[in-house]
Amino acid sequence: MVIQLYDLAGVDENRRFSPYCWRIRMALVHKELQVQTIPWRFTDKAAIAFSGQGAVPVLVDGDLTVVDSWRIANYLEDQYPDRAPLFGCEAARHHALFIKLWVERVLNPLALRMVALDIFKHLHEKDRAYFRETREKRFGMSLEAYVSNREQARDGFREALAPLRAFLGEQPFLGGLKPLFADYLVFGTFQWMRCVSDFQVLAKDDPVYAWRARLLDLYGGLARAAVGYPV
Repeated sequence: MVIQLYDLAGVDENRRFSPYCWRIRMALVHKELQVQTIPWRFTDKAAIAFSGQGAVPVLVDGDLTVVDSWRIANYLEDQYPDRAPLFGCEAARHHALFIKLWVERVLNPLALRMVALDIFKHLHEKDRAYFRETREKRFGMSLEAYVSNREQARDGFREALAPLRAFLGEQPFLGGLKPLFADYLVFGTFQWMRCVSDFQVLAKDDPVYAWRARLLDLYGGLARAAVGYPV
């Protein structure tokens, strides 16, 4: 049975831009599992009500429903142990959890400072009022004001990448010679930005730029072929 994945989409249903969904898209192809992606939008709460919550990714595997990108990755690893490992070992699973928290608490807030308004511009009309209202309430300011200093946010983002940059000077992926879920955790953030914005985040001589290119080209160029902007 083909796995189903509810995946955040813009006005163009082929523009899939959730960083959390991209983690799972990469994990599924890493595991060589067939998947049917189902476009979902912020106000389509009823469509995933069966999952008991209101956000994506939502993965449906037969009679099982799994939510949250971290839980889904762990489910895939444990449910399909005969396929390529996402973590490699239990110690690496714990290390990946650290990277998840670093991405979500450091990188993603800086990324949002750069692309929040770009996201809004790509949303389906039915999602725009919801997105503006909820995000402006969270930010305490308009979307326009929130991204007004995005060059400064880019400086902070590049500085926050220093440990990753140093690490990639030693090996091609966070997983070593081959990517693991730790790579997809970080890559999801870059793919999120690329799918909604033409704002240039990385310098071409940055080792992180080369790492991102390697991930874009994985699996027949799955991520590079996604609707988005050139990098």
